[in-house]
Amino acid sequence: MKAKTSLSEFPILTLQEVTKRFGGVGALEQVSFTVDHGKIVGLIGPNGAGKTTLFNCITGLNAPDSGFIYFGDSQASLARLYPYQVTMNGIARTFQTIRLFKNMTALENVMVGAHSKARAGLWGALIRPEWVKLEQKKLRDHAHQLLAFFGLGSRTNELAGNLSYGHQRKLEIARALASDPKLLLLDEPAAGMNPKEKEELLDLIRAIRERGVTILLIEHDMKVVMLVSEHVIVLDYGKKIAEGSPKKIQNDPRVIEAYLGKDFKK
Repeated sequence: MKAKTSLSEFPILTLQEVTKRFGGVGALEQVSFTVDHGKIVGLIGPNGAGKTTLFNCITGLNAPDSGFIYFGDSQASLARLYPYQVTMNGIARTFQTIRLFKNMTALENVMVGAHSKARAGLWGALIRPEWVKLEQKKLRDHAHQLLAFFGLGSRTNELAGNLSYGHQRKLEIARALASDPKLLLLDEPAAGMNPKEKEELLDLIRAIRERGVTILLIEHDMKVVMLVSEHVIVLDYGKKIAEGSPKKIQNDPRVIEAYLGKDFKK
Protein backbone atom coordinates (compact mmCIF):
# COMPACT_ATOMS: atom_id res chain seq x y z
CA MET A 1 0.00 0.00 0.00
CA LYS A 2 1.30 3.44 -0.93
CA ALA A 3 2.06 5.63 2.08
CA LYS A 4 -0.09 8.72 2.48
CA THR A 5 1.78 11.92 1.62
CA SER A 6 2.08 14.38 4.51
CA LEU A 7 1.21 18.00 3.79
CA SER A 8 4.48 19.06 5.44
CA GLU A 9 6.33 17.37 2.59
CA PHE A 10 5.19 20.16 0.28
CA PRO A 11 7.18 23.43 0.16
CA ILE A 12 5.86 26.28 2.28
CA LEU A 13 6.64 28.74 -0.53
CA THR A 14 6.74 28.16 -4.29
CA LEU A 15 7.73 30.70 -6.94
CA GLN A 16 7.17 29.85 -10.59
CA GLU A 17 8.71 32.06 -13.29
CA VAL A 18 8.08 35.29 -11.38
CA THR A 19 8.79 38.34 -13.53
CA LYS A 20 8.64 42.02 -12.54
CA ARG A 21 9.55 45.02 -14.66
CA PHE A 22 9.68 48.72 -13.82
CA GLY A 23 9.32 50.53 -17.13
CA GLY A 24 11.88 48.94 -19.41
CA VAL A 25 14.01 47.61 -16.54
CA GLY A 26 13.66 43.95 -15.66
CA ALA A 27 13.93 43.63 -11.87
CA LEU A 28 13.03 39.92 -11.89
CA GLU A 29 13.18 37.56 -14.87
CA GLN A 30 11.33 34.23 -14.57
CA VAL A 31 12.59 33.44 -11.06
CA SER A 32 11.59 30.00 -9.78
CA PHE A 33 12.45 28.25 -6.51
CA THR A 34 10.87 26.63 -3.47
CA VAL A 35 11.36 27.03 0.27
CA ASP A 36 10.82 23.92 2.40
CA HIS A 37 9.08 23.92 5.78
CA GLY A 38 11.32 24.57 8.76
CA LYS A 39 14.38 25.65 6.76
CA ILE A 40 16.60 28.72 6.91
CA VAL A 41 17.18 29.86 3.33
CA GLY A 42 19.57 32.63 2.31
CA LEU A 43 18.90 34.90 -0.67
CA ILE A 44 22.06 36.63 -1.92
CA GLY A 45 23.32 38.65 -4.86
CA PRO A 46 24.87 42.02 -5.70
CA ASN A 47 23.02 45.32 -5.25
CA GLY A 48 20.28 45.63 -7.83
CA ALA A 49 19.92 41.87 -8.24
CA GLY A 50 16.20 42.00 -7.39
CA LYS A 51 16.24 40.58 -3.87
CA THR A 52 14.07 43.20 -2.16
CA THR A 53 11.77 43.35 -5.19
CA LEU A 54 11.27 39.61 -4.75
CA PHE A 55 10.33 40.15 -1.08
CA ASN A 56 7.93 42.89 -2.17
CA CYS A 57 6.25 40.55 -4.67
CA ILE A 58 5.82 37.86 -2.03
CA THR A 59 4.35 40.28 0.53
CA GLY A 60 2.00 42.17 -1.79
CA LEU A 61 3.86 45.47 -2.04
CA ASN A 62 4.54 44.80 -5.73
CA ALA A 63 2.42 42.66 -8.04
CA PRO A 64 4.41 40.39 -10.37
CA ASP A 65 3.88 41.07 -14.06
CA SER A 66 3.74 37.32 -14.65
CA GLY A 67 4.42 34.08 -12.83
CA PHE A 68 2.92 32.51 -9.73
CA ILE A 69 3.58 32.57 -5.98
CA TYR A 70 2.03 29.86 -3.81
CA PHE A 71 2.10 29.61 -0.01
CA GLY A 72 1.28 27.16 2.76
CA ASP A 73 0.23 23.54 2.92
CA SER A 74 -2.66 24.31 0.57
CA GLN A 75 -0.29 26.14 -1.82
CA ALA A 76 -2.78 29.01 -2.04
CA SER A 77 -1.96 31.75 -4.53
CA LEU A 78 -0.72 35.08 -3.14
CA ALA A 79 -1.74 36.86 -6.36
CA ARG A 80 -3.73 40.08 -5.90
CA LEU A 81 -3.53 39.97 -2.10
CA TYR A 82 -2.93 43.18 -0.17
CA PRO A 83 0.00 43.23 2.29
CA TYR A 84 -2.30 42.92 5.33
CA GLN A 85 -3.93 39.86 3.75
CA VAL A 86 -0.51 38.27 3.17
CA THR A 87 0.28 38.88 6.85
CA MET A 88 -3.01 37.31 7.93
CA ASN A 89 -2.17 34.27 5.81
CA GLY A 90 1.03 33.71 7.80
CA ILE A 91 3.89 35.71 6.25
CA ALA A 92 5.73 38.48 8.10
CA ARG A 93 8.76 40.54 7.14
CA THR A 94 11.30 43.12 8.24
CA PHE A 95 12.82 45.82 6.04
CA GLN A 96 16.33 46.78 5.02
CA THR A 97 15.77 50.18 6.66
CA ILE A 98 14.31 49.89 10.16
CA ARG A 99 10.64 50.89 10.19
CA LEU A 100 9.66 51.10 13.82
CA PHE A 101 7.20 53.53 15.39
CA LYS A 102 9.91 55.60 17.05
CA ASN A 103 7.54 57.50 19.41
CA MET A 104 5.90 54.33 20.70
CA THR A 105 7.34 52.05 23.36
CA ALA A 106 8.94 48.71 22.61
CA LEU A 107 5.87 46.98 24.03
CA GLU A 108 3.49 49.04 21.89
CA ASN A 109 5.50 48.31 18.74
CA VAL A 110 5.24 44.56 19.30
CA MET A 111 1.54 44.80 20.11
CA VAL A 112 0.98 46.55 16.77
CA GLY A 113 2.44 43.49 15.08
CA ALA A 114 0.02 41.24 16.95
CA HIS A 115 -3.09 43.19 15.97
CA SER A 116 -3.35 41.40 12.62
CA LYS A 117 -4.66 38.46 14.66
CA ALA A 118 -7.06 40.58 16.75
CA ARG A 119 -10.84 40.44 16.27
CA ALA A 120 -11.77 43.83 17.75
CA GLY A 121 -12.79 46.38 15.14
CA LEU A 122 -13.58 50.07 15.47
CA TRP A 123 -16.65 49.64 17.65
CA GLY A 124 -14.96 47.07 19.82
CA ALA A 125 -12.07 49.49 20.42
CA LEU A 126 -14.49 52.30 21.30
CA ILE A 127 -16.93 50.38 23.50
CA ARG A 128 -14.34 47.95 24.91
CA PRO A 129 -16.57 45.04 26.02
CA GLU A 130 -15.08 42.40 28.29
CA TRP A 131 -13.95 40.13 25.45
CA VAL A 132 -11.97 42.99 23.90
CA LYS A 133 -10.24 43.65 27.23
CA LEU A 134 -9.33 39.95 27.49
CA GLU A 135 -8.03 39.96 23.92
CA GLN A 136 -5.87 43.02 24.63
CA LYS A 137 -4.46 41.32 27.73
CA LYS A 138 -3.50 38.28 25.65
CA LEU A 139 -1.80 40.49 23.07
CA ARG A 140 0.07 42.35 25.80
CA ASP A 141 1.18 39.13 27.48
CA HIS A 142 2.33 37.75 24.12
CA ALA A 143 4.30 40.95 23.47
CA HIS A 144 5.98 40.69 26.88
CA GLN A 145 6.99 37.10 26.11
CA LEU A 146 8.52 38.10 22.76
CA LEU A 147 10.44 40.99 24.28
CA ALA A 148 11.86 38.62 26.88
CA PHE A 149 12.75 36.09 24.14
CA PHE A 150 14.74 38.81 22.35
CA GLY A 151 16.47 39.98 25.52
CA LEU A 152 14.48 43.22 25.55
CA GLY A 153 12.42 42.56 28.66
CA SER A 154 14.06 45.44 30.53
CA ARG A 155 13.34 47.81 27.60
CA THR A 156 9.56 47.27 27.57
CA ASN A 157 8.57 50.85 28.33
CA GLU A 158 11.38 52.61 26.47
CA LEU A 159 10.58 54.54 23.31
CA ALA A 160 11.74 52.61 20.26
CA GLY A 161 13.62 55.68 19.02
CA ASN A 162 15.74 55.71 22.18
CA LEU A 163 16.95 52.12 21.79
CA SER A 164 20.38 51.26 20.42
CA TYR A 165 20.64 50.26 16.76
CA GLY A 166 21.08 46.58 17.63
CA HIS A 167 18.06 46.62 19.94
CA GLN A 168 15.96 48.32 17.27
CA ARG A 169 16.86 45.54 14.83
CA LYS A 170 15.77 42.94 17.39
CA LEU A 171 12.58 44.86 18.13
CA GLU A 172 11.61 44.93 14.47
CA ILE A 173 12.00 41.15 14.24
CA ALA A 174 10.00 40.75 17.47
CA ARG A 175 7.20 42.87 15.99
CA ALA A 176 7.16 40.68 12.86
CA LEU A 177 6.98 37.54 15.01
CA ALA A 178 4.04 38.96 16.96
CA SER A 179 1.73 38.04 14.07
CA ASP A 180 2.65 34.36 14.60
CA PRO A 181 3.91 33.84 11.03
CA LYS A 182 4.68 30.52 9.42
CA LEU A 183 7.23 32.22 7.14
CA LEU A 184 9.47 35.10 8.21
CA LEU A 185 11.27 37.24 5.61
CA LEU A 186 14.32 39.08 6.96
CA ASP A 187 15.78 41.85 4.77
CA GLU A 188 19.45 42.34 5.75
CA PRO A 189 18.95 41.76 9.49
CA ALA A 190 22.69 42.00 10.24
CA ALA A 191 23.20 45.33 8.46
CA GLY A 192 25.01 47.81 10.70
CA MET A 193 25.57 45.33 13.54
CA ASN A 194 28.90 44.83 15.28
CA PRO A 195 30.45 41.32 15.50
CA LYS A 196 28.94 40.59 18.93
CA GLU A 197 25.48 41.63 17.79
CA LYS A 198 25.82 39.45 14.69
CA GLU A 199 26.66 36.41 16.85
CA GLU A 200 23.56 37.09 18.94
CA LEU A 201 21.51 37.46 15.75
CA LEU A 202 22.65 34.06 14.48
CA ASP A 203 21.51 32.47 17.74
CA LEU A 204 18.16 34.28 17.52
CA ILE A 205 17.53 33.18 13.94
CA ARG A 206 18.20 29.56 14.89
CA ALA A 207 15.96 29.92 17.96
CA ILE A 208 13.15 31.36 15.81
CA ARG A 209 13.39 28.37 13.52
CA GLU A 210 13.15 26.11 16.56
CA ARG A 211 9.80 27.76 17.27
CA GLY A 212 8.55 26.30 13.98
CA VAL A 213 9.02 29.36 11.77
CA THR A 214 10.55 29.00 8.30
CA ILE A 215 13.01 31.79 7.43
CA LEU A 216 13.99 33.38 4.13
CA LEU A 217 16.67 36.04 4.57
CA ILE A 218 18.48 38.56 2.42
CA GLU A 219 21.98 39.25 3.69
CA HIS A 220 25.20 40.76 2.33
CA ASP A 221 27.39 39.48 5.17
CA MET A 222 28.53 36.17 3.72
CA LYS A 223 29.76 34.89 7.07
CA VAL A 224 26.24 35.27 8.46
CA VAL A 225 24.68 33.66 5.38
CA MET A 226 27.02 30.68 5.27
CA LEU A 227 26.84 30.01 9.01
CA VAL A 228 23.06 30.12 9.39
CA SER A 229 21.61 29.07 6.01
CA GLU A 230 20.84 25.48 5.05
CA HIS A 231 20.10 26.41 1.45
CA VAL A 232 21.18 29.45 -0.57
CA ILE A 233 19.62 31.06 -3.66
CA VAL A 234 21.63 33.51 -5.78
CA LEU A 235 20.21 36.28 -7.94
CA ASP A 236 22.08 38.42 -10.45
CA TYR A 237 20.45 41.05 -12.68
CA GLY A 238 17.04 39.70 -11.69
CA LYS A 239 17.80 36.11 -12.68
CA LYS A 240 18.48 33.09 -10.53
CA ILE A 241 21.99 31.92 -11.39
CA ALA A 242 22.50 29.25 -8.72
CA GLU A 243 21.06 27.54 -5.67
CA GLY A 244 22.17 24.82 -3.32
CA SER A 245 23.98 24.19 -0.06
CA PRO A 246 26.31 26.90 1.30
CA LYS A 247 29.32 24.76 0.35
CA LYS A 248 28.07 24.34 -3.21
CA ILE A 249 27.39 28.07 -3.57
CA GLN A 250 30.86 29.01 -2.28
CA ASN A 251 32.42 26.88 -5.00
CA ASP A 252 30.13 27.84 -7.89
CA PRO A 253 32.17 29.68 -10.58
CA ARG A 254 29.16 31.79 -11.64
CA VAL A 255 28.55 32.97 -8.08
CA ILE A 256 32.23 33.70 -7.49
CA GLU A 257 32.40 35.78 -10.67
CA ALA A 258 29.10 37.61 -10.16
CA TYR A 259 29.17 38.24 -6.43
CA LEU A 260 31.61 36.57 -4.04
CA GLY A 261 34.81 37.44 -5.88
CA LYS A 262 37.98 35.34 -6.18
CA ASP A 263 39.27 36.52 -2.79
CA PHE A 264 36.23 35.28 -0.86
CA LYS A 265 37.35 33.29 2.19
CA LYS A 266 35.36 30.10 2.63
